[in-house]
Amino acid sequence: MTTVIDGEKRRTVTDRPALRRVFASVVEDFASQHWGVKPALSTSRSIDKRGVHTWLPQSFDDLFSLAAADELLSVRGLRTPFLRIAKDGNVLPSSRFTGGGGVGATIADQVDPDAVAKAYAEGATVVFQGLHRTWAPLIEFTGQLVADLGHPVQVNAYLTPPAAQGFSAHYDTHDVFVVQVAGRKHWTIHEPVVELPRPDEPWDARRPAVAARAVEPPYLDVELYPGDALYLPRGWLHAARSGDEATLHLTFGVHPVTTRDVLHAAVDAHREDPRLRTSLPVGFDPTDAESFAGSLQSAEAALRDIRVEPAAVAKALLAQLDRDTRPAPIRPIAQARAASTLDAVARVRLRQHLRAKLSGSHLMLPDRTIALPDGAAGAVEALLAGGVTRVLDLPGDPAITQALVGQLLAEAVLVPAD
Repeated sequence: MTTVIDGEKRRTVTDRPALRRVFASVVEDFASQHWGVKPALSTSRSIDKRGVHTWLPQSFDDLFSLAAADELLSVRGLRTPFLRIAKDGNVLPSSRFTGGGGVGATIADQVDPDAVAKAYAEGATVVFQGLHRTWAPLIEFTGQLVADLGHPVQVNAYLTPPAAQGFSAHYDTHDVFVVQVAGRKHWTIHEPVVELPRPDEPWDARRPAVAARAVEPPYLDVELYPGDALYLPRGWLHAARSGDEATLHLTFGVHPVTTRDVLHAAVDAHREDPRLRTSLPVGFDPTDAESFAGSLQSAEAALRDIRVEPAAVAKALLAQLDRDTRPAPIRPIAQARAASTLDAVARVRLRQHLRAKLSGSHLMLPDRTIALPDGAAGAVEALLAGGVTRVLDLPGDPAITQALVGQLLAEAVLVPAD
């Protein structure tokens, strides 16, 4: 679903296909009632209080599976840090499960499947990290989830043998969606010991408080079955244990952009303001309230006068997002072939999840600006609208549009649609 505002297409909150796969209700409810506030359990069996079926209708084994885990461990040459192994709350040193790959592959940090099999048989949990960079279905799904949420996302998978626990009760400094892929896993959820912790406030710095909270009655005590999903805002304590079968789940870690980030960007936009560049007095002592008061008052006065510049803040936040997220990957060989064989009937589309904006005769990208030929604006607008199009169907002079498409293929803005 889209809405047109001032001629620009914008998605409504309900048009979030990846989010709708991990939350079994209308997504407005997630945005208003759960995001950053409280957990949400979505199962493949639930009916809500109004009698409306709200189950998750699709399993998650198209995204990852036990067979996929075996493939990564056995024949993909996986390296650290894309794998961790944990047992009884402790992470094993990578030297216990990595080594060289033999002649022609002597890189020393490759995963040794024999060592992994031994650790797994002894009750260890195998953690696949950064699957949004190494497994194609998750690369695609995560890109869509980033688009749906507007925040960076990472993906890990946790493979736990029967009757085992990889990690003790802890909290994350990012929000998570847990989706159960195979087997069943028992989850115990407790309320936070610190509200919405920052990345520099890890749980192990609060071990006594976490341990004390973990023995209190839980907020949620639930068994996740294949096809179930659980959302946890950052800070909520959780621990999980497998039952009498192996279990595999995915964790999508959402790293939210916060109000603090907005304030940093707003202040940084005024970096040239002399009041923000002035040195504090010689011999200042922040422990001496009386002598430090003047400096604080000056800073407060400067902050009160700061006018938030929306364009500057937006630019800073976009730069942060561009550092933390990636557009859909391209296939270099297919890309080169498409550029070299380009003709009027070639089908192309905009590279997914690439932030691109037309500004006059220039195409603005996260890392560069592309000057466009005269008469190309209409074609660029059509390409930015999304969807697959043939070169000959683009508006404008055919010679100009074909040269434009060739340029944008070379710049990895467009990709072949076939």
